[in-house]
Amino acid sequence: MKLGAFSISLSVKNLQASKEFYEHLGFSVFAGSEKQNYLIMKNEQTLIGLFHEMFEKNILTFNPGWDQEAGLVEDFDDVRSIQNELQSKGIKLAQETDPNANGPGSILFFDPDGNAILIDQHV
Repeated sequence: MKLGAFSISLSVKNLQASKEFYEHLGFSVFAGSEKQNYLIMKNEQTLIGLFHEMFEKNILTFNPGWDQEAGLVEDFDDVRSIQNELQSKGIKLAQETDPNANGPGSILFFDPDGNAILIDQHV
């Protein structure tokens, strides 16, 4: 299963303080907007999303069709095929995507410890 680019999406209390903290670790703003209450920070191939007041807990995020630079990948598993495979293995989804659609879509599920996993396809 090809899940695409990986990042962790952190629910932060103070976007500016978190931005400054991760800048001290060598991260720089890659995408997002403070006005929209989120920033994507990058250090080499590592991505961390900082999200203020958008969700309660941290989320493991995968983006099918993207590499770590948000560049298009030609050979990837569509979110709908990932959804089908997970369901065939008995993994319960908290959010599904339309199996008959094309292009962008997302699914959400939880690991055995309650950690949220988001498969978020933008292409």
